Amino acid sequence: MKRGLPVLGRLLEFRRDPLGFLQAAAAADGDVARFRLGAQNIVLLSHPDDIRDLLVTHNTRFVKNRMLHRARILLGEGLLTSEEPRHTRQRKLVQPAFYRERLPGYANAMVEQSERAAAHWQPGQALQLNEEMMRLTLGIVADTLFSAQVDDTAATVGAALTEILEMFDLLMLPMSEYVVRLPLLPVARRFRRARRQLDDIVYGIIARRRQSGHDPGDLLAMLLAARDEDGQPMTDTEVRDEALTLFLAGHETTATALTWTWYLLSQHPEVEARLHVELDEVLAGRRPTFDDCPRLPYTEMVLAESMRLYPPAWAIGRRAIQPHTVRGRQFSVDTIFLASPYVTHRIAALWPEPEKFDPERFRPAAREARHRFAYFPFGGGPRVCIGERFAWLEGVLVLATLARHWRFQVEPSHCPVPLPLITLRPKDGLRATLARRS
Repeated sequence: MKRGLPVLGRLLEFRRDPLGFLQAAAAADGDVARFRLGAQNIVLLSHPDDIRDLLVTHNTRFVKNRMLHRARILLGEGLLTSEEPRHTRQRKLVQPAFYRERLPGYANAMVEQSERAAAHWQPGQALQLNEEMMRLTLGIVADTLFSAQVDDTAATVGAALTEILEMFDLLMLPMSEYVVRLPLLPVARRFRRARRQLDDIVYGIIARRRQSGHDPGDLLAMLLAARDEDGQPMTDTEVRDEALTLFLAGHETTATALTWTWYLLSQHPEVEARLHVELDEVLAGRRPTFDDCPRLPYTEMVLAESMRLYPPAWAIGRRAIQPHTVRGRQFSVDTIFLASPYVTHRIAALWPEPEKFDPERFRPAAREARHRFAYFPFGGGPRVCIGERFAWLEGVLVLATLARHWRFQVEPSHCPVPLPLITLRPKDGLRATLARRS
C-alpha cells in the first residue's frame, strides 16, 4: 500500500480522480485495498464475498459513513441519512408505497409523463439529455408519490439540485454544518439559497395537502397519517425530511441511469436496433403498460448493462462501530469501508471485457451464474434502495416509451466524462440531437 503524504495521506490523489484512484487501488492491492485520506483509514472491498459481509452478513457492525451524515445538512433525518432504530421505523412507514400492488398505477403515470415529453420534441432538435431526463423523472416522482404536478417548478428543482451537487466538496469538509451558515461566504449563500428553494417546493406540497384534506393513498398521505408510539403525528419537518429524500433520490438516480443509457445506445447501433425490434414486436405501435414489462427482457438488459458501466451510486460507505475482520486481517472501530459498484462492475475476473457494452451479460442464465454481489447498483442488505422495484419499472417504461418515437444521436467523437459527486453524472451534461423513428 502506497503511504501517501504526511497528514493528507492520499487525499489529493483521490480528489483529483476518485474513480481512477479507486480502480488503481484495487488493481494494486487486490480485493482489500487500504489507504488513508487525511486522518481517516479507508478499506476498499472489491470481492463480492466481502461486499456481502459488509452489507448483509455483518451489517450491524457498521453505520453510514461521513458523507451521508453530512448530507443531513440538506436531507435532515430522512430515510437515507438516519440510523437505527429510527431507520427501521421509517422504512416500515415508507415501504407500503413501493408494494407490488401499487406498481401498475405508477406505470400508467410513468408512461403518460414520458409520452408528454416525447410529444414536445421536434426532429433535429438539440437537447441536453441529462436535463430532459431530470425533468421527466422529477415529474414522475412528484405525480406517483406525491400526487403533485411540478411542471412549473422543474427547472427550479433541477437548478437547485445541480447547485448543491456541485458544492458536494463543501459538505465533506470538517465542520461543514457550521460553514454553510456563514453569512458572507459566497458558496454558503448559494447552498442556503438552493436548499431554501427545495424547501419552499416541498413544504408547499405538504401545506396544500394538509389544507385540502384529500387522501389519494399516495406516499405523502401515508406520511401525514402516520402516528408514533404515543399517537403523535409527524411534524412538518419530519414529513419534509422523508419527502425531500425520496423526491430527490427518486429522480436523480434514475435520470442519471437513463442519460448514460441513451449515450451507450447512441454509440452501439446494433444494440439500439435490437432494442427497437423488441419494442416493435411486443408493442406493435401502442404504448407500453405494466403488463408488458416481463415481455421486454432486452429493454431491461440494456438498462442493467448501462448501470453496470455507470452505476448512479458509484460508491457505498460504512463506518465500523465494531472491529471487523476481512480475510484474516482485523480492522479497528472507525475504519471506513468502501464498496464501489463502479470498481467491482469492471473487474475482468467477474466481467470479461469489462469496458464493453454488452446487454447479453444479463440473460437469465448469466445472472444466475454470477455472485449476487458482483452487481449491486442498488446496494444490498437491510439498507438496499427502498425504491429499487420502482426504479426498474420506471427505467424500462421510460426507455420503451421514448424509444418508440425517438433516437438520440450523440456525436461518436464525444466521450462524456463521469463526474463522481453524490451520483455519477456526465460532466458538463450530455448533448444529443433528436431523430424521429419511422
